[in-house]
Amino acid sequence: MTRPEEIEGYEVPLHVALTQPILMGGAPRTFAILNGTLALVIGMGLHLWWLGFPAGAALHATAVVMSKRDPHWFDIFRRHVRQPTHLDS
Repeated sequence: MTRPEEIEGYEVPLHVALTQPILMGGAPRTFAILNGTLALVIGMGLHLWWLGFPAGAALHATAVVMSKRDPHWFDIFRRHVRQPTHLDS
């Protein structure tokens, strides 16, 4: 008896891009957009360029390192933040 994966004519090629998260510069897209926006607001809006741009670069570098270990870390973090701090019984 053959397994369903081995039946002739029922193979579907799946591109790797459909299963991997979208990254911008190695960091998750939503985090990169949020981080870039906050860095620009602090750097250009508040005229604290010496604080906003290095902090944004450091956060982006940290996100890249974290994404190499687990590409879905930002989605997990967002789910963690939405959880209640205690469960009602």
